[in-house]
Amino acid sequence: MKTRICLVVSCFVAMLITHPILAQTASATWSGQITYEGVRKVDPSQMRIVINGEQVKPGDPNFPTDIPDTRMFGQKVLVSGTYAKESRDEQNAIIRVRGDGGPPQTRNIPRPFTEQIFIDLKDLKKVTILTVGKDAEAKTYQAESTIQRVSGWQLTDQTKKIAGYTCRKATVPFNKETYTVWITNELPITYSPIEALTPETGTVLLIEGSKEQFKATKVDTTSPDASAVKPNAQAQIVTPGQLTELRQKAITDFQQQLQLNERN
Repeated sequence: MKTRICLVVSCFVAMLITHPILAQTASATWSGQITYEGVRKVDPSQMRIVINGEQVKPGDPNFPTDIPDTRMFGQKVLVSGTYAKESRDEQNAIIRVRGDGGPPQTRNIPRPFTEQIFIDLKDLKKVTILTVGKDAEAKTYQAESTIQRVSGWQLTDQTKKIAGYTCRKATVPFNKETYTVWITNELPITYSPIEALTPETGTVLLIEGSKEQFKATKVDTTSPDASAVKPNAQAQIVTPGQLTELRQKAITDFQQQLQLNERN
């Protein structure tokens, strides 16, 4: 009898922990797009592993040993005037089915929700639009939150070119370690792919931590359609806390359905 192993990489939460923050400078505006490559270490504790209907955790003898150490993804920010929109490569759930003596099979399934992130550059606010369900059963929610940033920045004299722009090195304490952040003042916006790591001025083109990295690979100055970076969905207004609960419920319901399908 074949043994089936179901692995769901819970990248839903990980992908939502960080979002960009942008602040418009008083003297200039900018339109264009910045493309980043992101790398994060995989946290096995954030995965749901089911073997023959039973969940296993790291340390269990049956826990898979072929899980990748890191995951890579692309992240873009589209800017026009005083608004911006973030997008990231689709983070689907990954289902891996393995039979005795055979290689693992991997397939992606859609997320149980869609999410859009917009930034009000003038007032430094993040607008999140979450849609749960599909078609006639879909429900859309919107939450607004003020951007927060960490303190303790140390700016150095070290410089290097990233994506064609001269950047200056800074260090800052974050997530119980010291991050290295490379900042350019050659773009007239203040922006970081991790909102907490936003400097007073300048655009962050590289972030280096022991568990994650974001590096700008391209800066495109072509002006986008202004309507593409503004929230326009008809949504129910909720608090950020309520939005987190709605997102988590969608993930939990999704995982329970997968477990039920596995048992059947």
